[in-house]
Amino acid sequence: MYAMQSFSYFHRTAQLIHNHHYLKSIFIIEIQLVFTFGRDTPKMARSHWLSIAALSAILCGGVHTFMPITTDQRQISHVDITETAILRKTAEVCRDRAQKEGRPFSLTIDSRLSASAVQAACSPGSDPSLLSSIKFKDAIMKVYMSNWGVDSGSHFNDPEYHFANETFREGRNLITQGRTIVKKSVTEESFLSARVTLGKICHTLQDFYSHSNWIELKNQAAFSTLIKPDVPVTNLAGKCSHGGCFDQTSKQKPIGGISKDTTDSEHGNRHVDAANMAMTATMELLEDIRGAVGDINFLRLMCITDSSVLAFVIDTTGSMSDEINEAKRLVFTIIDSNQASSFILVPFNDPHFGPLTRTTDAALFKQRIAALGANGGGDIPEMCLSGLQLALTGAPPLSEIFVFTDAPAKDIYLKSTVLSLIESTKSVVNFMLTGVLSGRHRRSSDSNNRVQQQQFSSHIFQELAQASGGLAIQASKANLPQATSIILDSTTSALVTLFQAVRNPGKDEDFIFMVDPSIRNLTAYITGNSVTYSLQNPLGVQQSSAEPNGPLGSIQAVGNLNRIQLNLQEGLWKIRISSTQPYQLKVTGRSTVDFIFTFLNIFMDPLKGMELNEGRPQVGTNTTLFLTVTSNTPVNVTEVSLVEASGAGQTNGTLQDLGRGNYLITVDKMPEGVFNVRVSGMSASSSQSSSTVFQRQSNTQIKASSLIVSVQGISNLEPGVPISIPFTVRSPGSNPLHLIRVHGDKSFVQKFTGMLSLVNGSAQGSVNLIAPGDTLSGTDVTVTITAESSDRSDSNYAVVRLSVVTKVTDISPPVCQGNTTGNCSGTCSLSSWELSANITDDNGTGVTSVSARGGNGTLNSTISVGEGGINVTQVFYSASCCAPDLELVVVDAVGNVGRCIYSVRAPSTRAPPSTGAPPSTGTPPSTGAAAPSTRAPPSTGAAPSTRAPPSTGAAPSTGAAAPSTGAAAPSTGAAAPSTGAAPSTTAPPTVPVTPSKGAASLAPRLLVWASLLIILKAFIAM
Repeated sequence: MYAMQSFSYFHRTAQLIHNHHYLKSIFIIEIQLVFTFGRDTPKMARSHWLSIAALSAILCGGVHTFMPITTDQRQISHVDITETAILRKTAEVCRDRAQKEGRPFSLTIDSRLSASAVQAACSPGSDPSLLSSIKFKDAIMKVYMSNWGVDSGSHFNDPEYHFANETFREGRNLITQGRTIVKKSVTEESFLSARVTLGKICHTLQDFYSHSNWIELKNQAAFSTLIKPDVPVTNLAGKCSHGGCFDQTSKQKPIGGISKDTTDSEHGNRHVDAANMAMTATMELLEDIRGAVGDINFLRLMCITDSSVLAFVIDTTGSMSDEINEAKRLVFTIIDSNQASSFILVPFNDPHFGPLTRTTDAALFKQRIAALGANGGGDIPEMCLSGLQLALTGAPPLSEIFVFTDAPAKDIYLKSTVLSLIESTKSVVNFMLTGVLSGRHRRSSDSNNRVQQQQFSSHIFQELAQASGGLAIQASKANLPQATSIILDSTTSALVTLFQAVRNPGKDEDFIFMVDPSIRNLTAYITGNSVTYSLQNPLGVQQSSAEPNGPLGSIQAVGNLNRIQLNLQEGLWKIRISSTQPYQLKVTGRSTVDFIFTFLNIFMDPLKGMELNEGRPQVGTNTTLFLTVTSNTPVNVTEVSLVEASGAGQTNGTLQDLGRGNYLITVDKMPEGVFNVRVSGMSASSSQSSSTVFQRQSNTQIKASSLIVSVQGISNLEPGVPISIPFTVRSPGSNPLHLIRVHGDKSFVQKFTGMLSLVNGSAQGSVNLIAPGDTLSGTDVTVTITAESSDRSDSNYAVVRLSVVTKVTDISPPVCQGNTTGNCSGTCSLSSWELSANITDDNGTGVTSVSARGGNGTLNSTISVGEGGINVTQVFYSASCCAPDLELVVVDAVGNVGRCIYSVRAPSTRAPPSTGAPPSTGTPPSTGAAAPSTRAPPSTGAAPSTRAPPSTGAAPSTGAAAPSTGAAAPSTGAAAPSTGAAPSTTAPPTVPVTPSKGAASLAPRLLVWASLLIILKAFIAM
């Protein structure tokens, strides 16, 4: 009997270990003890296992990668590396654009950059007090969360994702293929998919420098071959032990390993060097992507913008002419006032919805919305939720979406999918309803049925709006122009939510909220029928709802909406609402102080094992939030609470400061009802010497679930090739049957498991998809998988984002051949020089763009057919001799980037353009360079540690400028080993990456106790 128990425990432990690598050491000890103590009593054996497992956790406490995040000032994490690289590269792009446009750029580009500082430097002419960096920070967060997801997801045991087991070429292929996907996704404006893919390949790229002997071989530049598919991976280093308890080769002579994951690793003394090199390599990757997509699209990828997204979902049936005309008026007003930078439009009727228009071209958006007309309709309900689903998947996260309709929804089966997308994207949805309750005058034979449909849909619209933090505004068609003032309010930049509450049923209640000095445009919205209220400011001055213009502000009432523009007064405000009917209160303002958050699943030490919780958090258990606060002045978070929307109570979390505005919040028990996240803290005011209290609340409402939906083995789609996505539903409950719903934003879903019967609390299903053969590469696909208990009392979801990728056979960049003419001796302002160059892509996909960088001259190009029928792009460039340097960035159709470097400088001795050294094969390993092993990646290609100085010769009359197939070296001091290093006269000095600031790490103690608890839990479950 005991032997069977031991085998059962062994089997469960093996499954746990397969999913979570850091338990392998515990597993090794325990499997030995199964035999050693097999004759003991279970109690004795378990006692031994607990003790030795804890000891094993202490001895094998290292990680197999850079930490995902850290509070230890000695360590540099994946977050540090990724965020620093993005901030620096984004700042460089904005610096180069400023120089090209003749604008000043004063930001120092070093490791002390913040998202708010870069956002401000990239937004000339904007009011700093109203310039929020929350969307920029959210984009960075998406990248580094995808980065650390490689360690916690299905790729943990895949060696090529970590450069383990000598998978050099496989790891390089992952990086170069992912690089192509990112470029194509950006080209198709699928920015969210691009960020997710970018994070994954950054992880693999960064791991190379910790797990190889590149640093030990004293290379001073990144191994650029990792992002160059056309350069062979040669001169591989000898085997190098990674080290640690899991690496059996580390026990062979020479003993040890070369891991540089942390300062406590075998080669921990080189941890900082490895992290800095990983950051440099990440910047090279970003530079390569920038070259392929252009500066503007690169900034859109990073969500650098000082204005909002305008997203409209519009019913275009016959009775909607008034609403469509009002939408047109609003669009023209917003565009003419430059309040929006990106535009989304989704029309719908019955049975059609779409297409999605997504553009930054204001003139095009005006044309598309001007072309809308009201016609048709048939029966009353329309495909409203289908249109909303398309907008939620097409719009950036944190968007404000406005739905115009006068009819009920026909596709109410999409309600759970839309709710999942709202929670996933944290977008706000507002409904402008002009006929849902009052009746729609179209064909209907059953007036009672029509009223029931309208009331039911009105309830759904209100539920969706409240879940997103939006409003469901009901107004007559005649009063719609007054109600749409909320759209003008919402399209302003730096909009934050100070407070919101929903009461259903309604009751008399006082609501208190804090206004800090950073707030502008303080506005309160109250929706509901038969609502009265009174206002009180911090000085005790009051105003009732019967006073449209009083001492505290102006009140505009239309339909079920009360819009209250409040006079600013710092301190505690009170609004007392009286009603027996359901109502909603929301208070907003404009401020740079804002926050974003996500839930995490923690394994053991929260700094070493975690994964992003894509769905709802688990009810009744402890959970962890990762929270980021943005501000243009220093802030300190003092309290994070989960506030129940019903007002029943709140749950406070325990804070851990990670630095860079990031916090981990541990909550002992998730509330069972719907809740919002509320953040309070102290903010330094630019106008006051002392700190002041601030308060913010999330828009999105969240409800915890007892279900867990997880997706395994996500891969990308190739046109015409079917794939299957496996998923698992787990639940500790007694209800075994669960209904599965799967919906995609495109018609790619072929079939899926519609019902699951859970056995021992879990079951697996699958979703089959196929993209049509003519689907464009870079197209993004969003699939939402929802699991619902058979009694419909509980549900959870997983959102899967895929990219469609065609096979790429063209891996070589375009090449240049050119001549320069001109005499640049003497006074530079009195002379000029010219370049004539031919750019070809041989038998590749063809040149698609040519741009100039580093010069301020005039660039023109034409296309002709050359020898053998190959297209030739002829480039003509002229500039003043005061701008003697030029870098041509040439891109082909699949995103391969070539860089052609030219320079003219006195004296007038002619010389061919510098082509630089060919890709270096690096310092070959000597027999004592590193320990032979079965783990380490290659060591090829050492580039100079500083960028090449400008050529001292004049421009040549003939010659070819060989393009660099990799990225230009970042301005941190390290250069890519490219064939032609561009002169850099503006590069800032090298500043090493510095670790995040925060409390000293508690990892060792946490690891011990977590090991004990996990194993104890396993035995209790037996």
